[in-house]
Amino acid sequence: MKIDIMTLFPEMCEAVLSESIIGRARKAGLVTVNCHNIRDFAGNKHNRVDDAPYGGGMGMVMQAEPIYNCFKSLFDGEKPHLVYMSPKGKTFKQSDAVRLSKMQHIVLLCGHYEGVDERVLDEIVDEEISVGDYVLTGGELPALTVTDAVCRMIKGVLSDDICFTEESHFDGLLEYPQYTRPEIWHDREVPKVLLSGNHAEIAKWRKQMSIEVTRQKRPDLLK
Repeated sequence: MKIDIMTLFPEMCEAVLSESIIGRARKAGLVTVNCHNIRDFAGNKHNRVDDAPYGGGMGMVMQAEPIYNCFKSLFDGEKPHLVYMSPKGKTFKQSDAVRLSKMQHIVLLCGHYEGVDERVLDEIVDEEISVGDYVLTGGELPALTVTDAVCRMIKGVLSDDICFTEESHFDGLLEYPQYTRPEIWHDREVPKVLLSGNHAEIAKWRKQMSIEVTRQKRPDLLK
């Protein structure tokens, strides 16, 4: 699995992706994640990648050519799947993480300012993804979110598939409550069934609790 991130702030992305589970997976060669500075493809001495929008208005717009040149440098042959991180895209879901994890090579484009010249989006982007109905200062945080969600689906990144198959959203439900030592904390006891050693009853309890938690917190998922 290979993920390339096109960004104006590669150091920001590297700082996150070099840590914890994803950082270890990269070092182990389980996933390949590279961050590329779009400014390196600006083609001018000031590495400028933006300009004023046609028609007037606030802010600046990222130019098509630096993005296009950066993208073309990432492959020689079959075009990788390009995702533009955009508040106008479809909302990212666990099913999208699973779908993208089955691809050999994906590229994530991080926008900035007032957005990206529409022409380059029309020419090279395969889909637009949003991480929620709000606007951030750039696409880096959404790209990091997608990268983390996708990479943890890759075989070997987590210790066992059960680490994600029993989590919230994987099967359309929220995850059941979790407990650890001590058995009693602030007069609150761990549910007795979890101490019983009866794995069938524990599985039944967890399923029931997943449904109940989903009903309480995200009833829309049950519909």
